[in-house]
Amino acid sequence: MNTEWEVYAIKYADRNSRIRADSFIFDDNHDAPHPMDYFIWVLRNGEQTIVVDTGYDEAEGKRRDRPVLRAPATALLDMGIRAEEVDTLILTHLHYDHAGTVPAFPNARIYLQETEMVYATGPCMCHGTLQMPFTADHVCDMVRRVYDGKVHYLDGDGEVADGVTLHRIGGHSRGLQAVRVRTSSGWLCLASDAAHYYENAFARKPFPIVVDLEEMLRGFDILEALASDKSLIIPGHDPLITQHFPTHGSADFIFRLDAGPSTPLNILS
Repeated sequence: MNTEWEVYAIKYADRNSRIRADSFIFDDNHDAPHPMDYFIWVLRNGEQTIVVDTGYDEAEGKRRDRPVLRAPATALLDMGIRAEEVDTLILTHLHYDHAGTVPAFPNARIYLQETEMVYATGPCMCHGTLQMPFTADHVCDMVRRVYDGKVHYLDGDGEVADGVTLHRIGGHSRGLQAVRVRTSSGWLCLASDAAHYYENAFARKPFPIVVDLEEMLRGFDILEALASDKSLIIPGHDPLITQHFPTHGSADFIFRLDAGPSTPLNILS
C-alpha cells in the first residue's frame, strides 16, 4: 500500500517585531525587519489523522510577550479535529513553540527523538542560553507522558505510518526531527526548525539559536534529499507559506501544502 497524505499548516501566532539578525548568522542587512509566523501541521488521509507539534498557549504567550492569535487546539476544530481525539502526535522537538500544549492531546501517542528528551532534561539545561527556548512545565508534561506510557522514542530515522517517516536532523535542538510525507505530488518534507525560513536552507544561512552548527548546515542538505522537489520543503516559520499556498475552506489561517505552492516562490530558483 502506498498511502498518499494531505498536509496542512495551521498558523496560530506571529511575531512581527523581529529583525534579520534574529533569523540569520552574519547577515549583512541585520537590522531590517523580519517577521516570523508560528504553525502546527496536520497530516491526513481517508483513514488517519496525525498532528505535528502542538504550539504554545495564551499563558506562555503572555510570559514571553508573544501573544497567540488562536489556541492551537481551537484552530484544529476548523478542520473537524478535536485535540482529545487525536491518537498520533509527532513532536519535532521540545521548544516552547512546538511542544507547549501537550496536555490538550491526552490520548495521543507521541513520537519524539530520544536525544531530544535527554537534551531537554540533561546538563545542557544548566546553561541559560541553551535553556531559553524550553519551558520547564512543558518538559515536565512530557516526563509525565513518558510515565503514562504514551511516548514512542526514536533513535534516528523511523516510521510513524505508511508514507510518514521521521528523520533526526539536530542542529537547532539536539533531537530535532523532520517529517517526510508521501503526497500526490511526491515526497514532502516538513522541515520544522531545521529551516525556519526558506532562506535558511537555500541560501545556507544558519539560524542563530543553535546547539550544533555543523549539524544545522548538514541538515539543509538532508532536507533537499528528503523532498522530491525544493517546492515540497516546508520551513517551520516562514510567512511566505501564507502568501504562496492556498487556504483551506473559509479558514484564512489554514494552508494546504501537499500540492505545492500555488504561486511561484522566487527563492526556490
